Order: sequence, then structure tokens, then C-alpha cells
Amino acid sequence: MVVQVRGVVLPEREQRSFWIDGDVLRTEPVPGAELVVDGGWLLPGLVDVHTHPGSESHDRPFEDETLRRHLTDHRDAGVLLVRTPGTAAPMPAWVDDAPDLPRVRSAGRWLATPGRFFPGVGRDIREDELSGAAVEEAQASSGWTKIIGDWRWNEPAVPLDILTAAVAAVHAAGGKVSVHCQTSEGCRNAVLAGADSLEHGMHLDPALLDRMARQGTALVPTLAVFGAGAEEMRADERTPSRESWLRGWDGMPGNVRAAHEAGVTVLAGTDSFPCGTIADETAWLVRAGVPAEAAVGAASWTARSWLGLPGLVEGAPADLIAFDTDPTLDPRALRHPSRIILRGRVVA
Repeated sequence: MVVQVRGVVLPEREQRSFWIDGDVLRTEPVPGAELVVDGGWLLPGLVDVHTHPGSESHDRPFEDETLRRHLTDHRDAGVLLVRTPGTAAPMPAWVDDAPDLPRVRSAGRWLATPGRFFPGVGRDIREDELSGAAVEEAQASSGWTKIIGDWRWNEPAVPLDILTAAVAAVHAAGGKVSVHCQTSEGCRNAVLAGADSLEHGMHLDPALLDRMARQGTALVPTLAVFGAGAEEMRADERTPSRESWLRGWDGMPGNVRAAHEAGVTVLAGTDSFPCGTIADETAWLVRAGVPAEAAVGAASWTARSWLGLPGLVEGAPADLIAFDTDPTLDPRALRHPSRIILRGRVVA
């Protein structure tokens, strides 16, 4: 069935019509198309660039049934593209062919060197195995690999020379690297190694932001998941670990705002359950000082472009959302799409 949509396309703010024949957007009229969206604002499908569908805790197995449920929750919230920076098991092949589920960009299994990450959850390797394993995971997934760059607040991060070699090896193989980093050393090493994205970036030194902007290293701060636990952390007994965490959290909103102002690509990722809460992360970006339009872009057109997909243009994948209210003026509108079209099909 051929369908037609028309409305104001964001971020260009231009009135346009599209015809959808199969999984592709067309700008030339197609006779007999059914008009399914008439007016309002049209947005490229939302994106969650940091989500781990398939298992809800590190002591539960990765399961196909759970993966399908999580991806369905994303879809019903308008998230039509997800990046999974690390999973406990390889992403199953059936995901790519599921017509009713979001598109997935996988980074393969978490790569954890000794003493970093939950034992047995990711792929446990020695430091001297990191480069080879990183290339293997990137080639076995969607071209991404995820390295656990640091772990506990008072323990050393992956050494800079080892991390740099791993990033270089993946880049030479045509892949990209995301790095989990929550300590100042871990963030510093990830930036200096040339990682493609910093996941979390707690304790990130603002002096590194200009370098991140120059070399194209994105920041995925996952503010909502930290913010959800902040008050509970403040109520805990004072310990060095608690104090370090709170110092990092207290500096994150200002760092995110400064990163945006420095030209760093700031992206929206939830890293939490239930899935489908990308609107919450967008609200936290706005709260941190990122302009509303940029915050919405971080969960839509900016993220799609960063992952290699176009916005709403001729020949683009037919993934879009319609809203009755302009979400760039009121990001709360992201919670209430009027139509969701995935792979050319109206799904909600």
C-alpha cells in the first residue's frame, strides 16, 4: 500500500509532502496513495544511541523474547533507530529483518579487561588482547565496538597506549569505537585515544571539549539515568566512592552545556529501563542548558546523521513521526506522537 504524509518537516521547518512506497520516502506524487498524515510537524524517527535491549540486569541472560519486548517499547515511543553500545551476547540476525521493530546498530559484546565491568557479563579479555578483540566485535556487529575504559572510581583506567592502539586498529578496519568512561583518567584517555564516542563522560575535564569537537568525538551523557539516582546517592552514608560520584554528577549538566557550546556532538541515550524513555533524556538535555531544538535533534536528525542515515529527504528510509505540537518549541510533545511510521508502515 502506498501512503502519503504532509506537514512541516523539522528541522528545516518547511511544508512538504512525501509518498511512501515500500520502505522509501518519495517526493514525486504516487496516484492512489492514502493520506495518513495531514498537517502538524514531521520528524525523522527518534533515536536512542545508548540502550541495552535484551536483558534488564547483569545477572539475567540475554533473551530473544526480552529483546523483542524492549525494541517494541522503543518503537511505541517513536524510537525507530537504536544503537546498542554493548550487549551480553551477539545481536541475533533476525533483528535486521523484523519489519515491525526499530533498526538496530550494534556494537557487539562489551569488551572488559581485568577488574573492569561485571565479571562474565561482557567479553572478558586481557589488555594485550584488546585491539584484536575490538576489531572482531566491530566486524561481527554493525561496525561499532564498545570498550569499558574504566570502572571503579579509585582504580586505573585502560592505559592510554593500549586504548589508542585499539581505537586505531578498529578505525583501520573501517569501524568505530565507543568507550565507557566515568573517571577523569578514563575520559581523558578516551579523548586522547580518538574514540568516536564517550559514554557517560562523568568527571570529563572541560579542557578536552575543544579537542573532542575538532576530532569528532561525540558525548552521550545519559543524564536521566544518573539524575534518577542522584537523590538516593545524596542520602547514602558518606564514603569516598559516594563523594566521587556526586562530584562527577554535579559537574555533568554544566559539562554537557559547555560541550554543546564548544561544538561537540551531544547525543541522547537512556541506558535505563523501561525502554522507550528517550523523551526523558531529551528533557534532561534541555535542563542542562542545551537549546530545545538541539536537544530534540540529539534524539532525532543529529543522531541519525551521526549513525549514517539521512533525515526526511528523497530516497531516505521511511521512518518518521508526526506531532500535533512542534517538539522543538515544547520537547514535552515527544511523549505524544500522533503517527509513527516505521519502514513505510503505520505502526501507531
